[in-house]
Amino acid sequence: MSKLSEQDIEKKLLRFPDWEYYDNAIHAEFEFENFKDCFSAMSRIAFECEALNHHPNWSNVYNVLTISLSTHDADGVTNKDFKLAEAIEAIVEPEDE
Repeated sequence: MSKLSEQDIEKKLLRFPDWEYYDNAIHAEFEFENFKDCFSAMSRIAFECEALNHHPNWSNVYNVLTISLSTHDADGVTNKDFKLAEAIEAIVEPEDE
């Protein structure tokens, strides 16, 4: 998996308004109703991470989940990070049915 250029990252981020690129990674912060909802989302995200064999740098304080994604093997952001960001978005902000 090859590292994306900064221009490619910025272009891809247009589809991910909750995410920002800095410090060689893409970052997002999500706020939930309460700790239980936040932890539930983290549990669902964990299954996606395992399926993709790609794991975030993340932290949780009460109802806020902070996530940073980069591909260590490529020393930067790759398509793998955007694939996981897309899965995370589907979990934390499901489309209205």
